[in-house]
Amino acid sequence: MGGRFRYIPGVVTLRMDPHRCSGCGVCAQVCPHGVFVVEGGTASIADRDACMECGACALNCASGAIEVEQGVGCARAIINGWITGGPPSCDCGGDGSSTCC
Repeated sequence: MGGRFRYIPGVVTLRMDPHRCSGCGVCAQVCPHGVFVVEGGTASIADRDACMECGACALNCASGAIEVEQGVGCARAIINGWITGGPPSCDCGGDGSSTCC
């Protein structure tokens, strides 16, 4: 699924410490957007901007190698953009002129 659905470029809080990764691959299994790949016994972030900060990877990482600030991103804006075919927009900036929070 990675590649089709994109987050706002360059704002994702996702971080991974490859030295703490056990290579179990659970992050790649639970990620709905194919952000991770597992090669050579270690996972890595292959498509950071596809991350929607759902937190499934961090919650399921037994070695604590992954961190992400859930809810920082505006999933509503992304979904609205997908539905309308326009840029991410949720008007959560309060004045109605914001394209996203």
